[in-house]
Amino acid sequence: MEIEKYTKGLSLKDGIYFSQRTSAISYPEKGNEDFFKIEDQSFWFKHRNSCIYEAFKKHSTSNLFFDIGGGNGFVAKYLEDKKIETALIEPGVKGCLNAKKRGLKNVICATLEEANFENNVLPNVGLFDVVEHIEDDLVFLKMIYNYTQNNGLVYITVPAYNFLWSNEDKDAGHYRRYTTQSISETLLKAGFKIEYASYIFSALPLPIFLSRSLPSKLGFNKKSDDFNKHKNEHKIKKGMIQSIMDYFLEKEVSKIKEGRITNIGSSCFIIAKKIES
Repeated sequence: MEIEKYTKGLSLKDGIYFSQRTSAISYPEKGNEDFFKIEDQSFWFKHRNSCIYEAFKKHSTSNLFFDIGGGNGFVAKYLEDKKIETALIEPGVKGCLNAKKRGLKNVICATLEEANFENNVLPNVGLFDVVEHIEDDLVFLKMIYNYTQNNGLVYITVPAYNFLWSNEDKDAGHYRRYTTQSISETLLKAGFKIEYASYIFSALPLPIFLSRSLPSKLGFNKKSDDFNKHKNEHKIKKGMIQSIMDYFLEKEVSKIKEGRITNIGSSCFIIAKKIES
């Protein structure tokens, strides 16, 4: 991929493209570092990757993918290993360094604005658990619309349901949680057409509510940045629980392959298309 064909004004240093300035982001400094220790063993990150890849195979015609706000490059490297030409755009220096450790070829250390993309050039855009960190999500998605080429696709995951809000959301820098309807409505206002709207992680709403949301509402879950707790949440103990979880996760991937939807889940998964009027 020739990065210079899509953006300008970046400087290349040690294999990473850097913007000329840096902006504040609503994301904890330790976030990328902690997730880098978790991602490779996490059922959650692995399943999200499977969903993204199957959706990409079904819906995309171009083999170029731009993962915006992609952290440590876990999604981007997975797609690159699947022979999809991928670029990571990530404002956190630590995340970019981790992505290079993973062997990702194309890494841009910048926010969306700082990356300075040309208009109408991006064929496929990924926003995976990014939009909830943006205070004005509509303005942000309008920018994405401008950078996306005509008939280009935007793939989005966001956390689902306000009743699942907890101290973890607050400490992670989230401004909101969504439903498939609410994120779809925002995308429509930004100019996109909805191609696919589903939930994923159908087995998780009840466990999240009981372990995070309810304790937060009752004032019992004040320490939400416990790394060991987060690490344990991303592992599934072998046995019946793992078998049940595998059943639900495999069913979701099968539905994505077939273009069917899942009606409940802890995350929304949306694919939107830019169609210029």
